[in-house]
Amino acid sequence: MKFEILKEREVFQRAIFTVQEAHLRHEKFDGTMSDEIVRLNLDRGDSVAAIVHDAGQDLLYFTDQFRYPTVANGTGWLLELPAGIVDGSETPTETLAREVREEIGFEVDDMLLIGTFFMSPGGSSERILLYYANVDQSTRVTDGGGSIEEGEDIRVVSMSVADAMDALAGQRIQDAKTIIGLQWFALEKLADRRRQK
Repeated sequence: MKFEILKEREVFQRAIFTVQEAHLRHEKFDGTMSDEIVRLNLDRGDSVAAIVHDAGQDLLYFTDQFRYPTVANGTGWLLELPAGIVDGSETPTETLAREVREEIGFEVDDMLLIGTFFMSPGGSSERILLYYANVDQSTRVTDGGGSIEEGEDIRVVSMSVADAMDALAGQRIQDAKTIIGLQWFALEKLADRRRQK
């Protein structure tokens, strides 16, 4: 199917956020072209996140931090997977390794890409590249806590897999990438059990 960008301009840029306005037409499912429509796009670039699992102790690691945009409909604090925006000078795996080290204190180098998805495609181009990383206490290099220069104040939370799944089932986890990651992890664990039978 076709689309035409008739006009595109940047209408706002500050810190990590850019808002673009596009005048466009796209092919409809009946084969005709739509009238001209205007759409906005919040562009933050790609981000990375990881399910960080200590398989030996069967623990999952999360961050707990204040997220201003959630105060309108929540408490402000969210339990999340470690994550960050991909810096243009880094590969996604380099960004992920840096973020995991800064936020929860582990060195990771063996990462499995498990999925890529758009967070809110009706208004933002942001994609999440979601990884799985296995760690153990020998790979802990700091206490974590985030980057002071970036204003981060992160509490590192470790949870048994069972407790994490209870938190997911009880809707105590409200971050989309974390929900997706835990659902993937639950499906993988079930598949592993079936393979072992």
